[in-house]
Amino acid sequence: MADPTPQDRFSVVIVGGGAAGITIAAQLKRQRPNLSVAIIEPSTTHAYQPGWTLVGAGVMTLAETLRQEGGLIPKDVTWLRDSAVSFEPDANTVTLASGRVVEYRRLVVCPGLQLDWDKIEGLPETLGRNGVTSNYSRETAAYTWECIRHLDGGKALFTQPPMPIKCAGAPQKIVYLASDHWRKEGSLHRTEVDFSIAGDALFGVSYFVPSLQRQIDFYGINLHKKENLIKVDGEKREATFQIVGTDETVVRKFDMLHVVPPQSAPDFVKKSPLANTGGWLDVDPSSLRHVKYDTVFGAGDVLGTSNAKTAAAAREQAPVVVTNVLASLDGRPQTGAYDGYGACPLTVAYGKVVLAEFLYGGKVAPSFPYDQRKPSRFAWLLKTEVFPRLYWQGMLKGHDVKVKHNVKESP
Repeated sequence: MADPTPQDRFSVVIVGGGAAGITIAAQLKRQRPNLSVAIIEPSTTHAYQPGWTLVGAGVMTLAETLRQEGGLIPKDVTWLRDSAVSFEPDANTVTLASGRVVEYRRLVVCPGLQLDWDKIEGLPETLGRNGVTSNYSRETAAYTWECIRHLDGGKALFTQPPMPIKCAGAPQKIVYLASDHWRKEGSLHRTEVDFSIAGDALFGVSYFVPSLQRQIDFYGINLHKKENLIKVDGEKREATFQIVGTDETVVRKFDMLHVVPPQSAPDFVKKSPLANTGGWLDVDPSSLRHVKYDTVFGAGDVLGTSNAKTAAAAREQAPVVVTNVLASLDGRPQTGAYDGYGACPLTVAYGKVVLAEFLYGGKVAPSFPYDQRKPSRFAWLLKTEVFPRLYWQGMLKGHDVKVKHNVKESP
């Protein structure tokens, strides 16, 4: 293959034009306008994915969560509208689906993760009809709302696959919103709501679990732990769950089924020399630099770190990556350090949110001076009004939004 041309060489190449990629590119250009930066991203539409829970609950329209990718890529950043297919970190190159080879001085890998719909037998064939839906799909988030508002009693199933997944609170957010809608419509008493989770804990940070369990009890939701969805029959309206750690299965009938698919790192990352044993990008959890390749950094959902995979995490990771990438280019010490911050606004009712904020190790890190375990109207306004504006007008434009976190140990 021919050597890269000068047009294929950049100081920084960013794989992925999602929340992390755009934010990092924008911050790099703000701090160093003359730096040559390229983003590799095949999609022409950019989605504010945290909004899809609200789309599924009838609070927001799908169109409100979407923007043209080209309008978000910072000025003077080269957009390579293509897919990365392989990495050659020893040669400092990325190969694209078109066969083009792109050379970098520093590489930032942030393509997000992939949704493995086909890991659940029968799901791809029935998703978006027969009452089978998912807020994790752009195509079916609005269908979730159709299913909720047209259900007048019956059986509603909600699922959560094994971790890690993006926005680990999202599977239960829609359980609460659907239940609250049916409560207000007067049909909850004749609706059986089941929430089946593959793990054994309602939420990964134990500090918030009692508050969330109160919501489960309030709505009368049946919580099934260690149940993993493995098969869907849309025509028969049957869902098959495997009891985790056994060969035993349980079949449940449904009138509505909200599915969260299994998730993993993108295949091209999994099979690359940049992956850890689980297939995720192998970076130092603090510096976000690759553990083996000094010219490679990462951010967002692709990371093999223990933080929650949320937009809030990407927002806090971006300035760390930018600081360390620029220091690396200059030969200076890399002082950027990520503390594992993530945030999950858990919509427990229309107008009420439990705002979970935490660091590595489950350390609670509230940004506001109230007990954030308590459902709050204030946090609902953050979720529905403030955070979307912060995303579009602040984060993606490269404004490093400083938020003070009052760290405390979980009791």
